[in-house]
This record gives sequence, C-alpha cells and structure tokens, in this order.
Amino acid sequence: MDHARLAELQGPDSIFSGLSVEDWAEIASRAVHVNFVKGKELLVQGDPGDMMLILTEGTARVSMLTSGGREIVLAYAEPGAILGEIALLDGGERTASVTATSAGSALQLGRNALKDFAASHPEFAWSLMQQLARRLRTADQTIESDRAYASGPRLARYLKRLIRKDVEASHRVELSQTELGNFAGMSREHINRQLKSWEESGVISLEQGRVRVLDADMLEDISESEG
Repeated sequence: MDHARLAELQGPDSIFSGLSVEDWAEIASRAVHVNFVKGKELLVQGDPGDMMLILTEGTARVSMLTSGGREIVLAYAEPGAILGEIALLDGGERTASVTATSAGSALQLGRNALKDFAASHPEFAWSLMQQLARRLRTADQTIESDRAYASGPRLARYLKRLIRKDVEASHRVELSQTELGNFAGMSREHINRQLKSWEESGVISLEQGRVRVLDADMLEDISESEG
C-alpha cells in the first residue's frame, strides 16, 4: 500500500490522523514490514505492548477472551487500521487479541521508533495528546450515559454492543448471564429477571444460558428508553 493511501484511510479517531504523505514515508522507514497468513495471531491478549501494527493488506479480527474463556469479537480491521497502539503507549498488557482473517501484511512499529518520530515531529506529539484526550472524554461520556439509564435499557445497550459481528444474523451473545452482569454492572438475579421478562415478551430467547435476540428492533427501542 502506498503512503498516500495510508494517509487517506486514517479516520478522525486514528492517532495518525492528519499526517502527510511524507510523514507516512518516514513512519514506514522506521517500521518493519511483516507478512502474515490467514489465522495468524498478530497480537495476543495479555502480552506486553512493545509494538503496534498498521494494517496495509488483508483483514483481521479483534477479540477478547472473558474470564470463562469465551471470545467476544470487538471489531474487524481492514487496511489502514491501527492495532495495539494503547498498550504501546501506556506500556501495559494487551487487552485484546488480533487474528488475521486473510493473508496480508502490516507495518510493525516499535515503541522507540514511535518515540523518535514524535520527538522529531512536535506537531504529531500535540495531535496525539489531543486524540487521547478526546478518547478519554468519550469514555467519560459513555460511562455517564450508561449511569443515566435504568437497568433494563442499560442491559439492552450492552446486549447490542456484545452481539457478535461474525454471526450477526443469529444475534447470539456468547456470554453467560453472570458475565453479562459483570459487563453491565448488574447482579445475576437482576439479569435473570430482566432476561426472563424479555423472553416472555418475545424479545429474546434463552438457549443453554446464552442469549439470542429475536426482535432487534424492540431491543433498540428498549435501549433508547428512559426505563
């Protein structure tokens, strides 16, 4: 992928948003070009975040494992996607895994390489701080928004977020009721009562402890209600 295309593909949420073609050429010169096959684990949840990836060809699945060992698909990455930047920046463990869903390639950028680029490009360092501040503001607003919702609408919102994209047609959530409670901040008993009520109303069905959404439109209406 050429540098102009990489620049075009950066959305407003990318830490590299606004970089010029020349900037991208410099980043590429500091990175290692890697190829991968379908099924390759590109980043692993729990590993140290000593590098990040910039997807140049192919696609990948971003997912996390729950404490019970079940996978939750968070997103699908396409060329231009930036992967693993948070763990790289804060030095913590990776909170999600990235697995190639096709053969492809990526630019692998290490922490020192990113630090050197930021040091020689003060405008990028300032842009990066602004981007992280926006993300923090968005996270705070999401938390406040969730707190403002009654438990039923809040659970509906979490169900919408957790529906697995790779089997979206089935609208099946691969989480136990206890795990749902952990995500939504609700007790198991409260979760049980709410899910039973929705099952009786035909909004969902419960299948061996898992949730299948039968009426996505109704769930949408519940999620937007004031409780």
